[in-house]
Amino acid sequence: MTVMEAIEKRKSIRAYLDRPIPPAALEAVLQAGQLAPSARNQQAWKFVVATEPALREQLAEACCGQPFVAQAPAVLVLCADQAAQMRCGQPARTVDCSIALSFMMLEAAEQGLGTCWLGAFEQEGVRRALHIPPEYDIVAVSPLGYPAEEGRPRSRKPLEELVVRERWAD
Repeated sequence: MTVMEAIEKRKSIRAYLDRPIPPAALEAVLQAGQLAPSARNQQAWKFVVATEPALREQLAEACCGQPFVAQAPAVLVLCADQAAQMRCGQPARTVDCSIALSFMMLEAAEQGLGTCWLGAFEQEGVRRALHIPPEYDIVAVSPLGYPAEEGRPRSRKPLEELVVRERWAD
């Protein structure tokens, strides 16, 4: 599979099979995050992997009661303690964890696994469930598992609407 094929294959999955993830596939997904670039190569992130059913239930509740979170055999939680801002003004932790999860999602697609980037979660609920220290911000949450659905078709704007070449037109 090429990178472009993985990008095209990836969809947000909200239903998962009751099928365990082989350790090698999970390690490949985690390694993809490890290899992601980070601001000044700080790698100030932690990747929490929750596989215990009781923890997944708590995470589903902390994710605004989304039951498919507990249905997946694993839940990835990315957090970082890097409070620094990059020179451009963006928070390093948000950018770094976003890149890492993007890499993980593409490797998950390569492994035949599904993911769903969740923006609907309560920081403190996730923190309590996983005992995440207060100095870490929780940036991203995604279930991980074998899809029980195709995923919704993704419409995309035409490239011409998204790309500005050279200078923004007046």
